[in-house]
Amino acid sequence: MSKSRAKLSKCCSGSIFQSKRSRRTEKSVGRTFSDSPHGICNMPCSRHTRPAAGGAILWGRLVIAVRAPTYCPRIPATVYDRPVWLTWINSAIEVPHSMDILTTREGGIFTIELNRPQKKNAITADMYGALTAALIEAGEAPAVRAVMIVGKRDVFTAGNDLQDFMDHPPSSDDSPVFRFLREISRAPKPLVAAVCGPAVGVGTTMLLHCDLVYAGDNARFSLPFAQLGLVPEAASSLLLPELFGYQRAAERLLLGEPFGADEALQMGLVSAVLPADAVVGHARLQADKLVALPAAAVRATKRLMKQSRIEAIGSRMLLEGEEFRERLKSPEAREAFAAFFERRRPDFSRFD
Repeated sequence: MSKSRAKLSKCCSGSIFQSKRSRRTEKSVGRTFSDSPHGICNMPCSRHTRPAAGGAILWGRLVIAVRAPTYCPRIPATVYDRPVWLTWINSAIEVPHSMDILTTREGGIFTIELNRPQKKNAITADMYGALTAALIEAGEAPAVRAVMIVGKRDVFTAGNDLQDFMDHPPSSDDSPVFRFLREISRAPKPLVAAVCGPAVGVGTTMLLHCDLVYAGDNARFSLPFAQLGLVPEAASSLLLPELFGYQRAAERLLLGEPFGADEALQMGLVSAVLPADAVVGHARLQADKLVALPAAAVRATKRLMKQSRIEAIGSRMLLEGEEFRERLKSPEAREAFAAFFERRRPDFSRFD
């Protein structure tokens, strides 16, 4: 065993194996040890994954399988909620995430990308945990001055993955979906969203907590909570009436009918509408402008703009979460979900 492999064995409590794709020497891996940013040990040690969950670390061209017996005190507690991937991008940046959430850091911009196009970027509980971890990472990294949230050209997100939602229903305010919503609502750095294609449910409500939102001309927004026997989340029952006016918000939240990018612009949900192919590039240019500004002044300005609503938003999220969990157990929700999977129209006529 080479010296590099020996060092890895001493650091990690789990097994180590090389990826079948590449059996290059450990020389390139050895160069990355001093690049590790977590400041506890300079190795991809097993202390940086969830205890007893297993998982893997992608380190350059090596894949290291680990089991973790202890917590790393420098990693936020939310990272340990579910199995996550720890990826070091270009052997220099550590970001906990699932493979359905991609993160990159470049020029002061931290980009979070929904990357599950085969399921229309439907969000699972694991993905919510990864999104939360990424937001925490971006918020705590001094070099990060702006955060971008992007989907794919043809879809931002189809909302919650209903099968996963049924398998892992949120049972408390500490569930992954509610932790994500709390985290995005109080993110200290400017959030820039680039939205193309459908943005369903949480794909629309999360935008209420972004600072700059750019939509493609193919964007379609919808809030089908009542149609699923549920209630809104992300404090949208508070923020949408303030933003749209009560009647327009009621039409969107009660009927759940989709609306386009131009209407979203008119109602103030998005900052601008552009051709779909230009959205991400434009959002990046705007993020670059934020990076060039005095970072402390930008953060303070955002904080001041949001200060008066922080308590109200937090209280409304708790109220919505309680009602959401109750509605999720209702016969109406069970009928709506069953109809979705059976590809039929739901029948709510027998429910009061």
